[in-house]
Amino acid sequence: VQLQAFAGGLVQAGGSLRLSCTAYGNIFTLNTMSWYRQAPGKQRELVASITSGGGTNYADSVKGRSTISRDSTKKTVTLQMNSLKSEDTALYYCHAVVIIRGSFDEIPYWGRGTLVTVSS
Repeated sequence: VQLQAFAGGLVQAGGSLRLSCTAYGNIFTLNTMSWYRQAPGKQRELVASITSGGGTNYADSVKGRSTISRDSTKKTVTLQMNSLKSEDTALYYCHAVVIIRGSFDEIPYWGRGTLVTVSS
């Protein structure tokens, strides 16, 4: 199973960015899908998550200006972030809990980080 993230980049403060991540591989079920981020010198933190049933959870720092969504058919999770701030600058990681075909175990997978830089 691989998670491939798209569309990090350089954005001006106050702007918007959409991150997408698609899961590939021998997947039976995609459970919770999430975005995490890690800023320089800081621990990795949860930004937002969405369950297979569509329930969402957001970090307080992004609540009200971010929306996470998923397309289960396309095995994709998307994070729309608005009103970006310099403190949103970080490596953003896609995460998914997967049940692979032929197994009953839930296995967490990480994508490679995609860099988001917000310039002030």
